[in-house]
Amino acid sequence: MTMKHQGTSHNSAAAGLSPDLALPTLDAIRDAAKLVYQAVSPTLQYAWPLLCERVGAEVWVKHENHTPTGAFKVRGGLVLLDQLKREQPDLPGVISATKGNHGLSIGFAAKRLGVKTVIVVPQGNSVEKNHAMRALGVELIEYGDDFQAALEYAGMLSQERGLIPIPPIHDCLIRGVATYSLEFLSSTSELDTVYVPIGMGSGFCAMVAARRALNLTTKIVGVVSDHAPTYALSYEQGKPVPHPVTTKLADGLACRQVDEFALSIVTQHAERIVRVTDDEVAAAMRCYFTDTHNVAEGAGAAPLAALLKEKDAMAGKRVGVVLTGGNVDKGLFVKVLDDLA
Repeated sequence: MTMKHQGTSHNSAAAGLSPDLALPTLDAIRDAAKLVYQAVSPTLQYAWPLLCERVGAEVWVKHENHTPTGAFKVRGGLVLLDQLKREQPDLPGVISATKGNHGLSIGFAAKRLGVKTVIVVPQGNSVEKNHAMRALGVELIEYGDDFQAALEYAGMLSQERGLIPIPPIHDCLIRGVATYSLEFLSSTSELDTVYVPIGMGSGFCAMVAARRALNLTTKIVGVVSDHAPTYALSYEQGKPVPHPVTTKLADGLACRQVDEFALSIVTQHAERIVRVTDDEVAAAMRCYFTDTHNVAEGAGAAPLAALLKEKDAMAGKRVGVVLTGGNVDKGLFVKVLDDLA
């Protein structure tokens, strides 16, 4: 598995991905699950009565906030690092960029395998996510104003230090993440619609793969931050459209430009893209806490925010939302609960 960084733009070629990258099959997802379950138990899904009442629909929540790293991405990291280590037993180390959950995923998997890990985060990144990554033995570097700047710097450092760069999108990452999608879609009576947040797109691609593998007709709605709308704009215009990021709450959705492979999947398979504001995300975070007593980070609450925005259209239907993570800094969460964010 070759992952080389060529230049500063992030797309399938720049990340060293093969041009024929494809979504995983049912057998591939099941094989990934055998590996993932050695470290992470399947997460549960619940239809919380108060939340169903609030929305006016049968709402199933997939609790990826209950993984060992507090987010869904750990599944992909386990699959990718396992394959890397098997192909390169003398792996010199890996490097990647993140706003938090991807870095936690790589750090968690790398620690299990004894692999040196360097993670680049933007300056001003979540203090608690940074602490959590360091606790996994990650060498953390703060650089740049946003995720894209951190990603490009990680690519440069990979060459300087001789480390293997791990991109935000890779077939192993999608295959691992698809294990939660398979759990969700196979454990819940067929959903009419499922709402999935889009950061760089691995979660959306994984949900498409699982839906196809199970031969379902569930509609998949992508959710982005209104303050990080590159995927929405690119979806609408049919080409990559970079856009500055200004979200203060949904850091897991804070990408400035799309991954081209992920965009192709979104373009082909999204029922629609819903944009949610920070205020709407904050309201959804409060709903989760009030109705389920679960902590949701901004990106994790975004699908519920989108559903609440569309609740009239979803009334009476069986709907799914993915609570992708619960890693929100305490101070920010207190402000959200006090309606001060």
